[in-house]
Amino acid sequence: MKKNVFFLLIFTFIMAVSANVYGQSAATGTLARVNEARQRAIDFESHGYFPSEWENLEEKYGNISRGQQTAAVYNNLADEYDALFRKAVPLYAQAWEDDIISTRYFLFGTDFITNFPELLDKVDEIALIAMTQYNAGDYYTARNTAQKALNEYESLLTGVGVFMLRQEIIDRGFDLYDRVNYTNAEEVAQKAINEYYNGNSQEAVNLAEEAILRYNVLLSNGWIVYSHSRQSSAAQERELAMGERAQIASRETFRAAETLHLRAEELFTAENFNESAILFIEAEAMYAISRQETEARRLRALEAIRQAEEKITESSETAIEAERIIEGGIR
Repeated sequence: MKKNVFFLLIFTFIMAVSANVYGQSAATGTLARVNEARQRAIDFESHGYFPSEWENLEEKYGNISRGQQTAAVYNNLADEYDALFRKAVPLYAQAWEDDIISTRYFLFGTDFITNFPELLDKVDEIALIAMTQYNAGDYYTARNTAQKALNEYESLLTGVGVFMLRQEIIDRGFDLYDRVNYTNAEEVAQKAINEYYNGNSQEAVNLAEEAILRYNVLLSNGWIVYSHSRQSSAAQERELAMGERAQIASRETFRAAETLHLRAEELFTAENFNESAILFIEAEAMYAISRQETEARRLRALEAIRQAEEKITESSETAIEAERIIEGGIR
């Protein structure tokens, strides 16, 4: 009897241990599911969109290590993480869509895209693929494709920067100041476009950035030459104005020109050539206006003198005629 009891106790102990091991194994399996669900929620920023709900789940997650937990506890927590994930996904997707649309909208109105519309079409195809993947519930793949599309749109922004710099240089005529370096910059910019057509986006961006550096050097040097030429023109106009004594005849306008000219010289000395050039142009214009005002006043003065002389002549003729009448009457 004692022997049977002994074996019964051993059997019970073995079964208890086995049950404990099984319970731990089952719990570990569902804990893995919790961790997977939690990671999905993190990947799609559930914590940012629903902070209070996230904190509640995180508190539960922190408590599961205390004491023995059942598979049901883990499953419930995993379900809650999954539910929060599903709530966050549309918001997360909308944020991506907003970034893509705003970047594309900026690109759409640029001269660069007007000249190379097929580049935008190429990236649009990637964005549409991302949308298709999202609608199919393949969220991770959709996210990666959307990231690729956004990267490509931003690569085109570098192209916009190249095109805008190039256009400013041409519009201002700065390309004529240094034809050799301008030609070199043009070659690099064309290589960037070719690389992008060939699917080498990163190399295209690298070349575009090099082109930007080259164009910026041209633009800076162009402003130096241009500012120097405007400085000379303003000085010449000032001499002409002073030669016509505009500083006296058109004192206020001339003083305004002097103020602009002095500030332009200060900026030129400080090597702020683009702003100094603009002020030299304004000063030159004000000097020219002071000359025009001086000339207008001179013409008005001459006209007044002419009219006065006419009146004097008329008065003199009237006096002579009166004298003749008087003399005739005496006779």
